[in-house]
Amino acid sequence: MLLAILLQAVATDFGLAIMGAGIGAGLVALGAGLGIGRIGGSAMESIARQPEAGGKIQTAMIIAAALIEGVALFGVVVCLLISFKG
Repeated sequence: MLLAILLQAVATDFGLAIMGAGIGAGLVALGAGLGIGRIGGSAMESIARQPEAGGKIQTAMIIAAALIEGVALFGVVVCLLISFKG
């Protein structure tokens, strides 16, 4: 009886870990998408206001988008590691 209760608790914890990892991966992807969209929109607005600085703005936008993608990839990898732990 006690063993069955312990096994059920472990299974429940494992299920919660997988669910949390899935929710975390979704939030990471959502945050990265919103961040890159905001960077792109702001860059286009800046280029429209000051076209002669377009090259510098575009370079800064690409670097910032790459950094956001790196953080998002790291977050997804952590979520995958949590889900594959058990």
